[in-house]
Amino acid sequence: MKLKLLIATSDGDYAEHLSDILSEKYSETFDVSVCSSLDRLKDFSMANKFDVAIFDQGFASAANLSPIKLPLVLIDESVGFAEDNAPLKKIRKYQRVSAIAGNVLENYAEISQGINNFGASKARTTAVWSPSGGAGKTTVALAYAANKISSGKHALYLNLENFSSTSAYFQENGKSISKVFGRPESNVSMLLMGIRQQDSGSGISYFCGPENYDDMNILTSDDIETLISACAADMDEVVIDLSSQCDERVRKVFEIADALLIVCDPSTTSQTKLQQFATQHIVFGQIQAKTVLVNNKGAKTNQPGIDKTVSLPLLNSADPISVFKSLSSGNFDW
Repeated sequence: MKLKLLIATSDGDYAEHLSDILSEKYSETFDVSVCSSLDRLKDFSMANKFDVAIFDQGFASAANLSPIKLPLVLIDESVGFAEDNAPLKKIRKYQRVSAIAGNVLENYAEISQGINNFGASKARTTAVWSPSGGAGKTTVALAYAANKISSGKHALYLNLENFSSTSAYFQENGKSISKVFGRPESNVSMLLMGIRQQDSGSGISYFCGPENYDDMNILTSDDIETLISACAADMDEVVIDLSSQCDERVRKVFEIADALLIVCDPSTTSQTKLQQFATQHIVFGQIQAKTVLVNNKGAKTNQPGIDKTVSLPLLNSADPISVFKSLSSGNFDW
């Protein structure tokens, strides 16, 4: 499903610019039409059904808005706002097109229901976990995501750690993922698309971290499943970075993931905890068939019961971004 979007403005250059970028970069999200004639607007809107319309103020006053699910008014802050458009939601005219697209999706998510009425879950889901902290789990998750992007895939990094490390790798100047929590009345997949960021260097899509610790940690296992399903709506790969524990929420991710990367480093602690998990925890038998062992930092572990292995070298660098980018060229095929 695409949103049918109308851009109705007498500013032809602006309409062309906005339409071209939306059609190019958001072709799977919007089906864009343009009307630049006030005389033709009424007939145009009656002949076509639109989910969203972005109007100039003068066009909004003249249009028949009743068939349009989400009418939005373009605001040029240097001009002001007409009182007769006061009931309508506003959108700033002069801002990045990505911000406009995000605002449209956020607003439309508020008036639509459920996660299944927009997009289809097509992404492969890969969880990255380690029974010990410090093994390089986040670095491996990001290297794997970047590797998939280099092969032409759209990859999303979803950080579900108790304490988010996203800000160590990406800019966090967008809206927090907390925005989607506790809003079951919204279209979650569309709302996530509206707040999603993309790293210009690696191409990895991601979300800004939660506003506070409790926002992420009060989520139930069902909430986590809903979140992951919504993330998968328009991606090829969702890479989930998990905390180093094995509670109910982590086990839920193990259950729904298509693949599980278990990360181990050369330390005795990491090796011991991996062995304990593999020999003493009932969960291991349930996930064994889809588990890949990632020997990180030059580790050479051979864990019985795990047939597929990826080996990554030790890189001596204090810059975590350069590390994951360098590791992304590794062999992640298994």
